[in-house]
Amino acid sequence: MYSVPPASFDSMLRDDAPGAPRHEATERGSRIDNWWERTLRTPARQALWRWGGPIAVLVLAAVLRLWNLGSPHALVFDETFYVKDAWSLWNNGYESTWPDDADERFASGQTDIFSSTGSYVVHPPLGKWLIGLGMAVMGADSSVGWRISTAVVGILAVALVMFIAHRLFGSRLLTLVAGGLMAIDGHAIVMSRVALLDNTVMFFALCGFACVLLDRRWHERRLLQTLAEREASDRPLTWGPVIWARPWVIAAGVAFGMCAATKWSGAYFLAAFGLYLVAVDAFARRRAGVPFWASAAILKQGPATFLLLVPVAVLTYIASWTGWFVTEGGYDRQFAAAEPWTGAFAWVPDALQSLVAYHQGVYQFHVGLSTPHPYQSNPWTWLLMIRPVAMWYEGAPAGTGCTGDCAVDITSIANPLIWWAGAASAIFLVVRLVMRRDWTSGLILMGLVGGYLPWLLYTNRTVFQFYTIAFEPYLILALTLVIGLVLGSREDERTRRTSGIATVGVFGAFCLLLSAFWYPLWAAIPVPTWFVGLHYWLTTWI
Repeated sequence: MYSVPPASFDSMLRDDAPGAPRHEATERGSRIDNWWERTLRTPARQALWRWGGPIAVLVLAAVLRLWNLGSPHALVFDETFYVKDAWSLWNNGYESTWPDDADERFASGQTDIFSSTGSYVVHPPLGKWLIGLGMAVMGADSSVGWRISTAVVGILAVALVMFIAHRLFGSRLLTLVAGGLMAIDGHAIVMSRVALLDNTVMFFALCGFACVLLDRRWHERRLLQTLAEREASDRPLTWGPVIWARPWVIAAGVAFGMCAATKWSGAYFLAAFGLYLVAVDAFARRRAGVPFWASAAILKQGPATFLLLVPVAVLTYIASWTGWFVTEGGYDRQFAAAEPWTGAFAWVPDALQSLVAYHQGVYQFHVGLSTPHPYQSNPWTWLLMIRPVAMWYEGAPAGTGCTGDCAVDITSIANPLIWWAGAASAIFLVVRLVMRRDWTSGLILMGLVGGYLPWLLYTNRTVFQFYTIAFEPYLILALTLVIGLVLGSREDERTRRTSGIATVGVFGAFCLLLSAFWYPLWAAIPVPTWFVGLHYWLTTWI
């Protein structure tokens, strides 16, 4: 804790001497800083702050995501696809068809009414395997079982955001700020409470982001080590460190492969961070003094990063289809038996030929999807949160404790203050990157490049606001960076530091209040309909 020591008696005499200019020492930090230094004066209290803070944030995240998780005991929104697909996948090894009235029968406990006929599905299986795991553990007739895997993923995402924030900002306080914002935001809460795939896409993309961040540190250390060794041996510096020893790049390939194995949109993260790694490595070598013409950094590092990252991701993706490969009944599984490839690719196994044919059909479905939906939204409006999705709405049944005209509502409206402040912070980071070439801003923005920008190419496609969960962590990190700038440092002048702490404190208090105000509509808690109406600030939210 920084504090300015009082002036010595001798210096006071010199200041008071005739003809000497009179001035006062500028006070630094704030009274809160001084109080906090006294509070953490023992190792035990420091350990409590170091570990107790993150644990408290995780407990809060868990409570907000697990409380009342089984309500409603019905398939919510697109759970009608993913829960049933997950259960037939878990039992047959592939997604199977269900009878027309399956939703009501499934919710009533008739969970084994799927057939052995493969069903045409347009998303890869990994996210559904995870949903099926929760059902296998807790029972397919349990609505908690349907959603528990998604909830656990959401809780782990909060832990991962804190890990990344600590690596990026080096501040325990900002670590808790980032985790806390992710823990209490409504969009993150709702997407952790319904059995959809997008929360899993977000988590695996965030894992890949963390691996890229760790690789940056790893590669910088190896580069510096190589430079030192070359200087000690007086050998000319040409190629730099060995480029194959990049374990975190390999781990990133696995993570991004799992992301794409949940939804194809995860491949955009792979592309974005693959380009990022190539560019950053090339510039790092250039700054270290490796001649560009001599090292051929782009020509060398590009293929190397590709060979470390992309094939690993592709193999991970293909592995997610193991259930489809080892069984016979999956949709289009026998396609190649009737129409095998000829010529140079005739040697390709029939199962892989069939998978390629299946993917061709799925691609045509995705690019042509334009079925109107009342909750579809234009990606250009996502940062403004113009059209969030109402996942569920029904009158509250008797015996819920809510008297009068009551309803159970699940809406994916984010905490407005967190969301809009995060969007504004992302725009600020763009300016900061241009003006200061700040690598932290650039890395955070790459999450938005991979998770958001590609959707701007599909403005005529049927898409939804809840897809934004894939890049919400990067809005949170952008907001955390701005909060750190507002807070300032303990070495700042007292007035500036005190006003920064007060501003962030007021902001945080309003965030908590708004989350408490919205939580009943995020967690399907019965409330009067007039209370529901208070939350529709924009007519497009209805």
